[in-house]
Amino acid sequence: MQTAAFAVASLLALQGCGKPKAPPKGPPEVGVVTIEPQAVVLTTVLSGRTSPYAISDVRPQVSGIVQARLFEEGSNVHAGQALYQIDPATYQAAYDQAKALVASAQASLATAKVKAERYGDLVKINGVAKQDYDDAHAAYLQAAAAVQQDQASLQSAKINLGYTHITAPISGRIGRSAFTKGALVTAGQADALTTVQTLDPIYVDISQSAAELLKLRQNLSDGALTKGGPASADIALTLDDGSAYPLKGRLQFADVTVDQTTGAVTLRAIFPNPKGVLLPGMYVRATVTQGAKPSALLAPQQGVTRNQSGQPVATVVNAEGKAETRILQTGGVVGDKWLVTDGLKAGDRVIVEGLQRVQPGISVHAVPAGSTSPASTPAPQH
Repeated sequence: MQTAAFAVASLLALQGCGKPKAPPKGPPEVGVVTIEPQAVVLTTVLSGRTSPYAISDVRPQVSGIVQARLFEEGSNVHAGQALYQIDPATYQAAYDQAKALVASAQASLATAKVKAERYGDLVKINGVAKQDYDDAHAAYLQAAAAVQQDQASLQSAKINLGYTHITAPISGRIGRSAFTKGALVTAGQADALTTVQTLDPIYVDISQSAAELLKLRQNLSDGALTKGGPASADIALTLDDGSAYPLKGRLQFADVTVDQTTGAVTLRAIFPNPKGVLLPGMYVRATVTQGAKPSALLAPQQGVTRNQSGQPVATVVNAEGKAETRILQTGGVVGDKWLVTDGLKAGDRVIVEGLQRVQPGISVHAVPAGSTSPASTPAPQH
């Protein structure tokens, strides 16, 4: 019995010699950011494609054989520069013939004029019959009309002769030639000889949802957004490979109709393109300034998570020092922050550090973000 009592006493003594119980911990420490209203410029990124500032298909206006191609494919040409030469022989002959007809008509006019003037003097003294004078005057008028008619034919022949020398209608970059020396071309043919495109400046056609455009206009009308100054109309461009285009563009106009298949409107911007980096048909992304919000609330992205329903939520420290979850409505990203349109107000303290130690409704010890002490880790158990 004594041995058993001693064993029990020894066991109780060993249990009493264990480690002392840790004192209860205080509220978990969390880092917070205080939400303050600030003025921000809101932008949106929209997809688009480049298109030439001007484009012109070059077609012959007279028929004939191409004698020469006078340009280098893919080069820059200026308006009025010679591009093709069509055999002018038949048109030169027609011009010379029309010129001779004008000379003949002018000679006939001179004779008819002298005769009409002479008869005019004689009819006054009854030297000729009145009918003879009338006939001479009518012949003079017919000769004058014939001169005008032949002069018009001469001008037409001159124009056609000039059309044998095909020139660039606009300045820009010229494409490949669809016809070579010796080819027969016809006036008004469907196939263009070549195409000239003006690429500096160049257009960028951007698509925006009609619903987004209506919302933007409503926000501007309600005063939630304000229009910026002239600089705010600048548009930045990102190329398909992710690189930034170095020059800024400006918005020209918004289309007046909505595409029935996509529900989008087209915004057209114009960009300088002195080095020819932008080519027609390129896919680009344009960062468009939508307006300025004078009192925006921005929440750090690390303080915003998603609940099971996919809604954005933030945990704030309320006036009682307790963690409180708020469901947010966001209006996009501004830099590294969310633009919050509902769910937060100025002065709210959003938890951005120590969220893993927080449950809604518990008391917390809030300190400015960046000044929290490292979370203690439990000691290994032996």
